[in-house]
Amino acid sequence: MKHCSLFGQILQQFPRHKFSKIVLETKAEYKAKGFSSWDQFVAMLFCQMAHCKSLREITDGLQAVFGKLNHLGMNESPARSTLSYANAHRKAELFEKVFYELLAMCRAHQPGLKKQFKFKNKLLSLDASMIELCLSLFPWAEYRQTKGAVKLHLLLDHDGYLPIFASITEGKQHEVNVARTLSLPKGSIVAVDRGYTDYGLFYKWNKEEVFFVSRQKNNADFTVVEEKSISKDGSRIMADQVIRMEGYKTEKLYPDNLRRIVLLDDKGKTVVFISNNFTLSPEVIAAIYKDRWEIELFFKEIKQNLLIKTFVGTSRNALLTQIWTALIAVLLVRYMRFMSKCHLSLSRLVALLRLNLFSYRDLWAFLRDPLCTPPYEPPDEQLALDLG
Repeated sequence: MKHCSLFGQILQQFPRHKFSKIVLETKAEYKAKGFSSWDQFVAMLFCQMAHCKSLREITDGLQAVFGKLNHLGMNESPARSTLSYANAHRKAELFEKVFYELLAMCRAHQPGLKKQFKFKNKLLSLDASMIELCLSLFPWAEYRQTKGAVKLHLLLDHDGYLPIFASITEGKQHEVNVARTLSLPKGSIVAVDRGYTDYGLFYKWNKEEVFFVSRQKNNADFTVVEEKSISKDGSRIMADQVIRMEGYKTEKLYPDNLRRIVLLDDKGKTVVFISNNFTLSPEVIAAIYKDRWEIELFFKEIKQNLLIKTFVGTSRNALLTQIWTALIAVLLVRYMRFMSKCHLSLSRLVALLRLNLFSYRDLWAFLRDPLCTPPYEPPDEQLALDLG
């Protein structure tokens, strides 16, 4: 890979013909002149990988290294106004479809579930995270009287911790409304926090043969139908019960039995879980909810290591474009980790890639040992003969 930078090799992981097909499907370049969708994709992925915080940083950075990018099909380094116009007017749907196309590639190579879980059910986590915005710059994203926000909803597959569903909504949109639109695989287990407590949603999942694990709210009204026996040999499980919800409204929303598990955590506090799964041990139910923390870490990683808190455009379409390209960057890094068996954390790997983005090294050799000093290669210069 002597004549291709690491960034160039990263871009090559997504087949160009598939990108062109998506451009045609979305009509992204309808009436467009000069600046192609691929050029925009390269620029916005560079924004994420190099952590550029303004359009000027993106365009100056590309201009400075343009000789290392022209073999990828970019016609020219974009002007700031050109990139700004494309982000504002070229539909972000293009990058949403690129995300799902790349996701299909990743899922073909994702590893299995952690060894601690012996069941064969698909384990998922569902959560949402608020992205706060300045209301004066983003007046269309009004959340409260003086605040703006959008909300990023993710469904995380615990096989490789891949985000298999993403949705970006206004900040006022409740998580439950997005959860109702999802069609989860039959037999899967989804872990959610108390923000998703909606017995109508829980009963919908129950009828679809989808298992859920959540925390029970403190003010829940229920009747204990059965007390199950629990192990007393060093187990932190305090109770394993079959319950039925009470209350006129709740009883109608969920007219079936639920399972209630009480756990004593490491700090001596009781944690209460509810689920519709009656076959797994209470310890496994508790471990499932504990593994839900991975989606919290995922949100933390993308906010710290990619650009979804500082935006290079203020229109709704520009913001969506930037968030989708951040998610694409995450998938690309995950995909490269799967293919190379690299064991570095996402944050550390992204940082190392940023430092070596335009170095001329073989990508897979780099991923196998990112801290290895590359071999010295003398320049291809023919020695001049002194015939004096």
